[in-house]
Amino acid sequence: MSTTSPERVGLRERKKTELRRTLIESGLRLFHEKGYEATTTEEIAACAGVSQRTFFRYFASKEDVVLDAVEGVDEVLCAALRDRPCDEHPFRALRNAMRDHWAILERENLHLHGSAGNFIARSPELFEANMRYCHRRQAKLAEVIGERTGVDPAVDPRPALVATVFFAALNNGFQAWAASGCTDDTDGLLRAFLEQLDLVPEAVCETWSADGSGDQT
Repeated sequence: MSTTSPERVGLRERKKTELRRTLIESGLRLFHEKGYEATTTEEIAACAGVSQRTFFRYFASKEDVVLDAVEGVDEVLCAALRDRPCDEHPFRALRNAMRDHWAILERENLHLHGSAGNFIARSPELFEANMRYCHRRQAKLAEVIGERTGVDPAVDPRPALVATVFFAALNNGFQAWAASGCTDDTDGLLRAFLEQLDLVPEAVCETWSADGSGDQT
């Protein structure tokens, strides 16, 4: 009976992760050079030095190449949220986790996220797919919020509500960033996100005023 050592399994998983990243980078590079619609999965595979069959082991479509770049950032966000103080309000913890996860990501990873966001903003097809994907992201985030607060999202609607408001604010920030024309500025994307997140308490819980200030009611 043969066994596989943990070291060999770990090496295999690292190679898979590296190839997935190479495919994402190759896809984003070709999308930039040729345009999203004009790029084929065969070309992405060739650029990454693998067969088209290998490409489809990792991604169902070229659309998934873009969305996977965004998902990688979500995983870091969830990890950062788990590290926030347990007594921090869930929405404030999310806001601070967003700030913190930006700081701990490598600049190259941020560039991938920014590039993916750029293509999502330009392509109606990708924008629509990303909106559908957001529902899965919200469910995953609600699970982490439930873990932090000791409630079951399947019974208590608050984790899902917080996650929905959070992603709505991010969507507003993303659209503002895309409209600015500075879509290579990933720090600008973070600023747009945080500005929208900071507006949520006033927009939802306070009395509105023309100058942007508000009083608790």
